[in-house]
Amino acid sequence: MGCMVKSVEGVYRNGRVELAEPLAEAEGSRVIVTVVQPAGSVDLRERGIDEFQAADLRRRLASFAEDWDRPEMAVYDELPSR
Repeated sequence: MGCMVKSVEGVYRNGRVELAEPLAEAEGSRVIVTVVQPAGSVDLRERGIDEFQAADLRRRLASFAEDWDRPEMAVYDELPSR
């Protein structure tokens, strides 16, 4: 007997998990919920970047956002920092 494993994004509200997409095939299945906390804010001044430089950098990198936000790119989040 096989085991189905599928990850779906959702939000926890008022004691319930609201999924971003329906999972009709999983009705009645056991689940494991992993809570993902948003990353904390970055102190730009500590990194030597002022507000103008940050805005310019966001503008120049915006064209990459669609690629960075793809689910398969999450593998790069697991790489150790240099």
